[in-house]
Amino acid sequence: MTTVGRLRNLAVSGRLLLNGVEWRVESIEPQLGRFRLVHEDGRREERTIRWLIQHPDVRHVGGRRPDRRERVAGQPRSRADLTETRLKQAMIRAEHVREVATGFRDGHPSRARPGEPRPAYDPEWTTLTQRRQAKVDELGEMPTHEAEMLGLKGLGLRTLQGLTALEGENLLLACADGRWTRRRIGHPSVTEEIRQAIFAVRKECGPRSRIGMRAKHRLLYQYVRETFPDFPVDKIPSRWTLTRVWEEWFGPGGGRQRYLRTAAAGAEAGVGHRFVVHRPGQVLALDSTPLPVQLRETVFGEPVAATLTLGLDLFTHSLPAFRLTLGSDTSVDVAMLLRDVMMPLPMREGWGEDMAWPYPGVPAEIITEFAGHEVAGLPFFAPETVTTDHGGPYKNHDLVEAERELGCNILPARVLRQTDKFAVERVFGAIKTLLFEHLLGFTGADVADRGADPEADAVLTLTQMEHLIATWIVRIWQTRKLGEYAPAWGPGEDHSPNSLFAVAMEQGGWSMQIPAPELYYKVLRKHHVKIHPRRGVKILGLWYHTNVLEQDRFRGPSGRGGKHAGKWVVHSDRRDRRQVFFQDPDDHDTWHTLHWTGLPPEGEVPAFSDTSVTDLLEHVRRHGLAPRSEEELLPVLVELLTATTPVNQWPTQKARRGKTPGGKRERSALAREDSRGRTAAADRAAGGPPAAEEAAPTVIPGIERAVDASRRRHREAAQRREPVAPPLLDDVLRRRSLFLLPGGLGEDAPKTAEEGA
Repeated sequence: MTTVGRLRNLAVSGRLLLNGVEWRVESIEPQLGRFRLVHEDGRREERTIRWLIQHPDVRHVGGRRPDRRERVAGQPRSRADLTETRLKQAMIRAEHVREVATGFRDGHPSRARPGEPRPAYDPEWTTLTQRRQAKVDELGEMPTHEAEMLGLKGLGLRTLQGLTALEGENLLLACADGRWTRRRIGHPSVTEEIRQAIFAVRKECGPRSRIGMRAKHRLLYQYVRETFPDFPVDKIPSRWTLTRVWEEWFGPGGGRQRYLRTAAAGAEAGVGHRFVVHRPGQVLALDSTPLPVQLRETVFGEPVAATLTLGLDLFTHSLPAFRLTLGSDTSVDVAMLLRDVMMPLPMREGWGEDMAWPYPGVPAEIITEFAGHEVAGLPFFAPETVTTDHGGPYKNHDLVEAERELGCNILPARVLRQTDKFAVERVFGAIKTLLFEHLLGFTGADVADRGADPEADAVLTLTQMEHLIATWIVRIWQTRKLGEYAPAWGPGEDHSPNSLFAVAMEQGGWSMQIPAPELYYKVLRKHHVKIHPRRGVKILGLWYHTNVLEQDRFRGPSGRGGKHAGKWVVHSDRRDRRQVFFQDPDDHDTWHTLHWTGLPPEGEVPAFSDTSVTDLLEHVRRHGLAPRSEEELLPVLVELLTATTPVNQWPTQKARRGKTPGGKRERSALAREDSRGRTAAADRAAGGPPAAEEAAPTVIPGIERAVDASRRRHREAAQRREPVAPPLLDDVLRRRSLFLLPGGLGEDAPKTAEEGA
């Protein structure tokens, strides 16, 4: 309540709204500081003016019209509302007024300029009225164009009388022309009928296809003519007025119709409210981007492209996990990244004590005891909410099921709404600027900014790049100053991701939850299948078996009910299809590995993923082959794997011949299969560090052993029957001749091989 304004507006017969009840002021006794109120039902109450001033809910209703000086049109203006040019003009006007009031342009003798005070404005020899008249005469002799430029043309004695009574900021604003900061009064042509028509046109344009403002103006004209027949047509705003009003009310409207409808539906459902993150792990943002650095694959040494997948904690801006995959990432890679967020990062070779667990809330010895290894200085926690975009791997049903298995809430970002996950987008840009631009093989932002031959400059392998990024995150990113991402409770403080995590542990505590190694199997893709006697289970076209399935408890259907009644759950890793995993129904901590029945007993086929299996089955279907056993599928798979690597183009022969096996696409695909297989093996190893990279290629010897084993089995199967000599042609003709009499052959006649048998 504004005390001065309330008392000035308090008058007899005035009406007050107290706590929502209307009263009339019957009389006022200012000498006693009290007044009397009358209700419409005749009740009277006598109150003090002090009580009215301190009343929390009082408003004036009607009453007398306050004078112009009491009315405040919006917020008061300040010098910030003036442009630079207008501010200079107002300051020059204020200098002239101060010279009239004090004799000095700056308003004080201590700040006198050279030649001040001038004789006509010396306060010791002139009066204020004389100085005002002298200023009017001086400005009258000023050139007309200068006076108009400064706004001093026509300055009179009465105006100077009012200005000399002001000082400071009030004088400066009084010297500023009111037209410079004129209050906006809106658009007078937008009446209530036009307002209704504008909202009706906007509502109509929602489900329609995108149209221009000219078409919207015609719809507005049509609505007014049909809805308000008596409305003057010449009073309908023009298209340019409608454009300005539309932009002021509804914004520029640069979005696509599909996404505008989605945003409107979300606003109606109440999902567009602001979300405040106040603790670590509350929201984890996931996103993928092509790695802007060319890498070298370890099988053939060819340059390949990779994909970087990041997980960003929106409160601390820490990077608790990341993944590098050759080619594009898949849903299982993102699922493994979520598992990495929940697991402590082990110390690696070459990392010093400055990269060990630094947070004071929990000693490093306790973390090491529970984890089983030394832990690096990187936060780990169970994510509560996961926000992603609408990419294929993130919308995959297997990933959604894995997120539910981990207990995460899924919060997908709106389509083409960068603000929903702008933080992770900026992290990609920061990593590119701070790290990737300094590496050999950097490809730039696009093709136009690319170097002459970044593929030839590539020197880092996938394992080396993964180690480099992990070291950079722990040593640089986690200790880097956040800047504008400081928390709301400390806007002026300097914080890093590590310090924010330490403060969060101090404020709200931290729950140390290290998942068991079996978490790897739980986030894999699930298949509900039946167990066939002697064959095992069939997963996506391939048969898998182990000796455990021969037990009596697996001979019948399972005890599962519901949608998948009588079926068993088998988990598969799409990166390595050589085996699947089966949870023991009696001991849930035990997992059985079911191997592909097509694997030779002497050795194993190199790792292959879903892509290779799809190509295999398509090859079989195209050739009309319907195999009855896995032994017939193995030669076809080996043929696919060795199509690009014949014997004369093996890596051992490449140095001698100077050629590389197959095309670049085939070599990259083969290297990607090998990389995914080793990554899957590392994930199965209880969350430990990735396996060390081998110097020599391991794919070609495995293929060679598989080919030899397949050919040997075919030779053994072909030599099981003893060869039988065919009968002579003469014996066959004599036995089948129609002209021979029965019994015509003597006992000493030669016998055929069949008769002898």
